[in-house]
Amino acid sequence: MTTVFIAGSINIKNLDRKVKDRIDKVVDQKLDIVVGDADGADTSIQNHLFSKGAGQVTVYCSGASARNNVGDWPQTNVEPPFTPGTRAFFTAKDIEMAKVADYGLMVWDAKSTGTLSNVIELLNRKKKSVVFVNKEKDFKTVGDVEQLIHLVACMSDHAKRKAEEKIDLSEKINALRQTSMFA
Repeated sequence: MTTVFIAGSINIKNLDRKVKDRIDKVVDQKLDIVVGDADGADTSIQNHLFSKGAGQVTVYCSGASARNNVGDWPQTNVEPPFTPGTRAFFTAKDIEMAKVADYGLMVWDAKSTGTLSNVIELLNRKKKSVVFVNKEKDFKTVGDVEQLIHLVACMSDHAKRKAEEKIDLSEKINALRQTSMFA
């Protein structure tokens, strides 16, 4: 069965109609869905899935219990060896979702490094993402490093600097370039 990793930026509280329509297609096709437990887009995604009666949903969380599980769906608890509450602690569940997913559907505010990291993690695993860039109200497909660079171009200079500080964005892009040269 095909599994879709649906996630987004914590600053996005309301899903655009286009995103809801795309999620509805995933639900209608009865694909398996993995989603995180964070506030913001994750909870909005969960709320929409619940309103659609989605059944094939698994909520991933870092630690013993989910912060949000609107539909009381099955839960996968990831026990990371990092300090609770840190970026590394919460990122561990995202890495696990990228492992089990076949595709990603991301809702991005063009600055969140968490959502961008999910796209990169999927790409590292040779998996595509469809990314809804909230400020442009449009989808971008990311299936290779050039498409990732095109996505990153949506970021402000300030957001790019923050991404360099938080996730070493240029280093990640260069690593992807290297692996794609030898693929």
